[in-house]
Amino acid sequence: MGNLTPFGTSPFDILFKDFFKAEEEYAPFNQIRVNHPVDIYEADNGLNIDIACVGLTKKDIELTIEGDILRVEYKKDRTQESAEYIQRNIAKRAFNFGWRISRRFDLSKLEAKLQNGLLHLFAPLTEEAKPKTVTIK
Repeated sequence: MGNLTPFGTSPFDILFKDFFKAEEEYAPFNQIRVNHPVDIYEADNGLNIDIACVGLTKKDIELTIEGDILRVEYKKDRTQESAEYIQRNIAKRAFNFGWRISRRFDLSKLEAKLQNGLLHLFAPLTEEAKPKTVTIK
């Protein structure tokens, strides 16, 4: 007797089933899973980005701004890999993030702070984007 498995359990079944799910091929940006802990949230006064940087120093991280693109990069130091670890659990993964930031936020006034293994970036709202009150005449 042949191998009786429910549909969707063999590699061929998964490939065949996923082939016809074209509408799910591209996930919305907010549903993309990043392998590095990053939080991005908007507050009343600006945009906040928190990136886990455990074991890194300010010198290890490179921040660049090109127009409306904010890039945060860490290149893994290969000299650490030559060490003979007895136990190694702290993952210092290289990362290279880039975001197109809305012009509502002023990247020229970007603030960056590395504290307790967390890189916190803050871009304030531009003057034009801040809420304004209008007096009624």
